[in-house]
Amino acid sequence: MGCQYFDPCDHGADTFTIAIPKVTFGRGCLIEAGARAKGLGMTRVGLFTDSALRQSPYFVTVMESLHAAGLDVAVFDEVTIEADDASVVRGAAFIADGNFDGVVSLGGGSVMDTAKASMLYGLHPVADFLDYFAPPLGAGKPIPADLLPHLACPTTSGTGSECTSISVLRINDLKTKFVLANPALMPQQALIDPVCCASLPAMVVASTGFDLLCHALECYTAKAYTRWARVDDPNKRTLIQGANPWSDLAARKALEIAGEYLDRGVNDADDTQARDQLMWGASLAGMAFGNSGTHLGHALSYGVTHLMQDITTDGYRVGSPFVPHGISVAVSAPAIFRYTAAAAPERHFEAAGYLRADLQGAASDDSGEALANRLIELMRKTGVPNGLSGVGFGSADVPALAASSARQVRAIANSPRETNLVDIENIYAAAISY
Repeated sequence: MGCQYFDPCDHGADTFTIAIPKVTFGRGCLIEAGARAKGLGMTRVGLFTDSALRQSPYFVTVMESLHAAGLDVAVFDEVTIEADDASVVRGAAFIADGNFDGVVSLGGGSVMDTAKASMLYGLHPVADFLDYFAPPLGAGKPIPADLLPHLACPTTSGTGSECTSISVLRINDLKTKFVLANPALMPQQALIDPVCCASLPAMVVASTGFDLLCHALECYTAKAYTRWARVDDPNKRTLIQGANPWSDLAARKALEIAGEYLDRGVNDADDTQARDQLMWGASLAGMAFGNSGTHLGHALSYGVTHLMQDITTDGYRVGSPFVPHGISVAVSAPAIFRYTAAAAPERHFEAAGYLRADLQGAASDDSGEALANRLIELMRKTGVPNGLSGVGFGSADVPALAASSARQVRAIANSPRETNLVDIENIYAAAISY
């Protein structure tokens, strides 16, 4: 399966690296936060969350557990619903002034990503915020390895940030998102409690569910790790390395979970099995893309959130303009995978099967259409907007969207199919509606 990507028995192939945190999964496991934090050597904890979660029973559980373990705790809750540089600047000041020996994050991807970056900038400040970002955006300054121990506690079933060395941040002056990626940013441990997803609104589950689905789908169809230029110094290798045997294992299972449980989890809040499975699928997808990287789905999503205007989304308590991350990924996904299938038809055919697409009478040459049709079917069943037109864009916006997304150089390079600006324009044009 997937032999076009690698042969594990080929000792001449380039190496790949696997890194994941120590993961604890199970209903009610948040009660272990204090013992886990203490086991990591924490005595004074910087707890990152957001203002809404601070009013939740999950926050109470974590705080009580930390205090029961005898730990001193200070709370930072000034995190925006989509992590941005302003949140990190505030969080960095919190870290710099707090004399902490560990961090706990409780929240979705924005909270976890803010915690990661706040430790970096709080402990190792730089003259320009962009200095740690890769060129051409930033200076590519090396990220120091000596950050604080981090216990991540996700409360949504999508980002998988608890399992990655990645922090995705909106740079407000540029009005778009860019990625910090370095092994030092990975949490040491994660507590994944699916009870946190029980009360999520349907559209939040749909958005986070499509995020996990596309994480898995993108890393399963990504350019193989053997096709990237070899980096001889093992300490300088990124974990965003392309598809590899480890990422394939996690991605396949995450795709199976999305195919079976996404519709159920969105449309029935009482379906505990479905929502628990989606939480596990999100972490698996995080383990996968954290060790391979995403590609066009996420690259093109940033153009959407850069240029969005006069749009809101049900289930989110935030004003216009706002398109949640998973929706910004989903709306272009069918058009993207119709396009990329030509470069890796077997991979796309396998992925369609894991997602429970109807493959009767189909062959690998039909993989792009079969996969796109299954994605569209899931979008309809879960109420996801019908393409770019569903989030306020039309054909006239295509050139600006493409120009914005073309800045996501690393993600675009991870696509199995070489992609230029014209290709991106054509994908966006095909994604207006389905």
